[in-house]
Amino acid sequence: MRFLDEVKIYVCSGEGGSGSVSFRREKFIPFGGPDGGDGGRGGDVVLQADPQLNTLIDYRYRPHIKARNGVSGMGRSRTGPSAETVLVRVPVGTLVRDEFSGAILCDLSRPGQQYLAARGGDGGRGNQHFKTSTNQAPRRADPGFPGEERTLRLELKLLADVGLIGLPNAGKSTLISKISAARPKIADYPFTTITPNLGVVKHDDFSFVVADIPGLIEGAHEGAGLGHLFLKHVERCRLLVHLVEADPLDGSDPVANFHLIEMELTAYSEAFAAKPRWIVISKGDLIDDAKSRRLERRLAKLGERVTTLSSVTGKNLQDWQGKLAGRIRSAQEEAALHPGGTILEDAPTRAGQAFAPFDEESWDVAEDTDMDDGDDGDDEGKGVECVWVP
Repeated sequence: MRFLDEVKIYVCSGEGGSGSVSFRREKFIPFGGPDGGDGGRGGDVVLQADPQLNTLIDYRYRPHIKARNGVSGMGRSRTGPSAETVLVRVPVGTLVRDEFSGAILCDLSRPGQQYLAARGGDGGRGNQHFKTSTNQAPRRADPGFPGEERTLRLELKLLADVGLIGLPNAGKSTLISKISAARPKIADYPFTTITPNLGVVKHDDFSFVVADIPGLIEGAHEGAGLGHLFLKHVERCRLLVHLVEADPLDGSDPVANFHLIEMELTAYSEAFAAKPRWIVISKGDLIDDAKSRRLERRLAKLGERVTTLSSVTGKNLQDWQGKLAGRIRSAQEEAALHPGGTILEDAPTRAGQAFAPFDEESWDVAEDTDMDDGDDGDDEGKGVECVWVP
């Protein structure tokens, strides 16, 4: 199944049914009076978090979601049936934004959580409600109320406890394949990972989720490489694990590479600086112990913990995994009131960048009597005629 983490949808609730104009007509009852029933309610559109889903691909091909209208009222004081609610199932961790303003409407971070995206219109009143002492045969009924229509942007931000970040080919996919059952694509060229990978790490009787995201490069916030919008999938992480290659092939300085990635994180959201992070010197089998200790000392003040690992030989891997499990267990106990994690309010989004509907009255066209539309061969000082085609 194709992974899609962002989609724009249009939702429209149903209109309410109209009230009925009807009179009771039965044998031996010459003045039965009005008995027009009320219209039924229009259907609602409700978003619901479903733990069985992990992609928004369904709404890539079905972006318009509409509910049915309510049925009009009937005689004998019968109310028209209300339309059924349209349930839109989305993955847990989906953020709902208004497409035009970019405002956050709801964060569906808990299984079964619901959000009323569009409320159905109420049904109109039948003529039985307008009977008075001076108007005993009213021929008036209310029409149904209109529904709501909105354009929303759904952004899936995966629920994970640990996020792996770093340059391409830093060893993130190899590490997650060693500590979990995940089997991401691994190769010796950059950008092997183009979609996030999730792995469940089990240690004794405790388990937690690790997210592996594509690698960052310099200028990612300006669109270089794969960009940086996929960082949304580590926004909820309680801990970031920054992988630094011990001996880069290009001869670059590992500490400089660390600061480069940190600059890209800050460009995405300044709140990333407040997230706790562990530093892992990956591919530790390529350097000796002396160089490893020197590198650890240089990185010691930049993170909570610095460890040299080797996913190939297993160097320090089991001990590090146990300490990571203990760190996540304590973090989960501290944040028990926020099971879905917290999102970053200043994170970039594509919502809010759409153009508002065109308004012809907003354009003020000034008339210039000095401008001549004729073609007399002398264009000096002449203006250019512009025709707006909506």
